[in-house]
Amino acid sequence: MTATPAWELKMSNTIGGDRRSDKRYSLRLDVRWKLIRRRKVLESGQGTTIDLSSGGILLEADRPLPNGLNLELAIAWPVMLRNTAPLQLVAAGRITRVNGNRVAIRMVQHDFRTGTIQADRRQPPGAPANKIVPFFSGRTPRIV
Repeated sequence: MTATPAWELKMSNTIGGDRRSDKRYSLRLDVRWKLIRRRKVLESGQGTTIDLSSGGILLEADRPLPNGLNLELAIAWPVMLRNTAPLQLVAAGRITRVNGNRVAIRMVQHDFRTGTIQADRRQPPGAPANKIVPFFSGRTPRIV
């Protein structure tokens, strides 16, 4: 019987299993997306996240998307800011993998923003109005 070389053991231990460095969280959240090329919006649509981590997002889009292009996402976050304003996670990244309508992006930028306030969550009459930033407002993240 011959012994297995050390380099073979190391190689088989590192190749198997999930090699991602970031922990992934299974979250089903509504998402709106914009396909970006040279700072222009080519298409937009909606979908649902499947899982996300600090480095990437896997989502189910409403249609197949091309691999390699940039994508900007606005994800409806499940937590409210001060129990009054809904939050969105706005993320930008490059599409790294496509399988049917499932799209994986490598995130290069992300930010939390506030959205519109629902009628039942608004300030009492006479109180100053809240300034709320809608989805995709402000500057568009640049992807290098």
